[in-house]
Amino acid sequence: MKILYGVQATGNGHISRARALAPLLNKLGVDVTYLFSGREPKDFFDMEIFGDYKVKTGLTFQSNNGSLNLFDTLSKAQLAQFVKDVTSLDLSEYDLLVSDFEPIVSWAAKVNKRECIGIGHQYAFLFDIPRHRSLFGAFLFKWFAPASKQVGLHWSPFNYPILPPIVMKHAATETVDPKKVLVYLPFESSTVMIDTLRAVKEYEFLMHCKDIKPGQYDNVTVHPFGLELFQKNLHQCQSVLCNAGFELNSEALKLGRRILVKPLHGQVEQHSNAIALDVLGLAQTTNVLTAEVIHSWLETLKPIQIDYPDTASYLADWLADGAQKPIPSMAKELWSQVDGIDYEELDLFVTST
Repeated sequence: MKILYGVQATGNGHISRARALAPLLNKLGVDVTYLFSGREPKDFFDMEIFGDYKVKTGLTFQSNNGSLNLFDTLSKAQLAQFVKDVTSLDLSEYDLLVSDFEPIVSWAAKVNKRECIGIGHQYAFLFDIPRHRSLFGAFLFKWFAPASKQVGLHWSPFNYPILPPIVMKHAATETVDPKKVLVYLPFESSTVMIDTLRAVKEYEFLMHCKDIKPGQYDNVTVHPFGLELFQKNLHQCQSVLCNAGFELNSEALKLGRRILVKPLHGQVEQHSNAIALDVLGLAQTTNVLTAEVIHSWLETLKPIQIDYPDTASYLADWLADGAQKPIPSMAKELWSQVDGIDYEELDLFVTST
């Protein structure tokens, strides 16, 4: 079995899902070629698990100080290179084509009339679930990385054939500290955030970013990006302050962390995620991060935990078997493992810790 697996690399969430699947597929003897697009090659880190992976320019978005910059996004899009990469991609040696919202593999499959399996959070938005309503968003979710077979992932099935999140497994070696807060806000100004966090003196903030020199800034410790250290800090912090991406929030829910999210302004998926978290009562959301908002969140919101099943192992077995089993059957089997879930009649399924 040979698979070409496209991964949208704008953020780290898509890469995290692929990183969870990669060792499982390797163990099953599946030959996988990973293609990443949407990020500069120099900005990748901890990629050893992917072997001899490919990097293409692809399509991505540009942001400034917590907001999507549509003008920069459109002006910097290398459409001619994208078309060239799509039309020149050789698919003949692969048995399965998979895309985690990666457009080059998706469109190459469409051009060549090949089946493409879409596995990722964005494919859940093809169903009528809680989300930010916009014509642009509907167009984006349908056509940015189209797939003929869609496996959507979300924090709830919302009574649709949507699978639980893919969450990486890590051994819990750190003692959880109620006064420590993990901060991951890659689309915000880190300088502004440090000034804001300094005002919340009762807590210690462990901040991961790339635009501030690592070091100690009063009650804020700045760390560079890196998988091992990030996971260590996630496991010792009881609270997580982040943008409204999908993967980190999924890990935080699995671990039972207190969560505050600020969606990237103008980014449809993040606004949709904030709505879903609010509807499900899983986190606090805000459009403006102030010391008062952060302090109130830390003092009042109880941590929430959801024991999501091992979706990664299930999907790895499914892909190794040629992706034959119907997606609704997979969804029902996986959600039946979550306490409190009735797949036909959805109940709240969270526990306070």
